[in-house]
Amino acid sequence: MDLTLRQLAAFEAVARCGGYTAAARELRVSQSSLSRTVQEVERLMRVRLFQRTTRSLRRTAEGDALLAAAERVLGTHRAEMNRLDRVLRGDEGTVTVATLPSVAAVLLPPVIADFRERHPGIAVRVLDGMARTALERVATGTADLAVTALDPRPVGLTARPLVRDTFFAALPPGHALAAQERVTWAHLREETFIALGADSSVRRLTDRAFEEAGGAPATAIEAGNVSTVGGLVAAGLGVTALPSLVRVLMGFADIAHRPVEGPVWSREIGVVTPQGRTPSPAAARFLERLGQAPDTAELLPEGAERV
Repeated sequence: MDLTLRQLAAFEAVARCGGYTAAARELRVSQSSLSRTVQEVERLMRVRLFQRTTRSLRRTAEGDALLAAAERVLGTHRAEMNRLDRVLRGDEGTVTVATLPSVAAVLLPPVIADFRERHPGIAVRVLDGMARTALERVATGTADLAVTALDPRPVGLTARPLVRDTFFAALPPGHALAAQERVTWAHLREETFIALGADSSVRRLTDRAFEEAGGAPATAIEAGNVSTVGGLVAAGLGVTALPSLVRVLMGFADIAHRPVEGPVWSREIGVVTPQGRTPSPAAARFLERLGQAPDTAELLPEGAERV
């Protein structure tokens, strides 16, 4: 047997109201239409649901069993429809943000904290990783949006700048360059340079900075993540240059920080969304919050600023 929600609702109203007149008024249908619906339910179930007399309408045992089932089904349906309504209004749901580890550690926490306070029904899922991975997650729909490096500018996606993140030099304590207020890329290329892996967005920028400064460092050490680079620098194995936002990921390491110039180099962090795809209501709420986050500027490290 396959009863529709309309049929279940008609039977449940008659059973609850104790008759067709009140049930028809509640459902805003005619008594005759309601009676035919209940009769159709009885025909499909091949049982009598009510004992009818001229003065009363009493449920049979089969009617009691169907009423219990109908109340569960209709209750679940109403609850799910109410939840769907909250999701469509942007009051409930999940927003998934793909981002870089440094952005996840510094830029996003105050935004997420404020967002959750305003919209407690919306969960936030953060997926951190390489810039390339963040863009892939947006393109494939795994993430609703990305907050990531915009170099190179993503193709087939919509991007808007959010933060300009200036590079700094990370030096071992007591290193000769640490005695200077500022260092240049030319200074750094004369040292053993500890670089991030070739798949890093930061590596592409440092390579270009060295090209403008006269060429790549003569000797280099390569590491896969920022924490490893910080440990290697602190151990006196070389120097490096990194964007200001990643400094928090090296907080455990005893290193000196100096501005880098000749030229001053920065990476652009921006918000990336799918092109031509309407964001979910939850994602739209989060994007709106990102655009209203000037209060996060004071939390950015020196060398990083909102644009």
